[in-house]
Amino acid sequence: MRVTRYYCPTAHETFSLLPDCLASRFPSDLDDLERVVTTVAASRGVEAAADTLRPEINLLSAVRWIRRRLTLVRVALVIAAGLLPDRHIRDVSLGTLGATWETDRVLVTLRDRLASHLAILPPPLGFGPRARRRPARAPARQHGMGAARAGPSGGGSP
Repeated sequence: MRVTRYYCPTAHETFSLLPDCLASRFPSDLDDLERVVTTVAASRGVEAAADTLRPEINLLSAVRWIRRRLTLVRVALVIAAGLLPDRHIRDVSLGTLGATWETDRVLVTLRDRLASHLAILPPPLGFGPRARRRPARAPARQHGMGAARAGPSGGGSP
């Protein structure tokens, strides 16, 4: 879906109005992400769900595709658990929240209930900052070939 961006001449910034159903910074909508998580929960494992959800690609790629989505949703649910006003909910999972709130669209409902915290919630639920990539570590410098260099002289034996 194409989302229109607007320019604010006062702040010199662009902004867009993201529909509630779309996942932020992710090429899908929240219902698709929720469908992946519930399919994995109903399957015997990630590999079985990968065969069901992505039969057109090889198994390793499909498992990575699923795990990326599972990780995003799980992190969002853990953070949302601390922000939810419903403190009586102990197990914050899509199934528990769906049963408690009587909805099939848990992620959309969660985004609505946490609207005041969208700036700090991570994608795909909120608009928090993207995860920064850590700079690649410089490879350890290996010593040069040849004899070891002699240490400082002084005070040794004859």
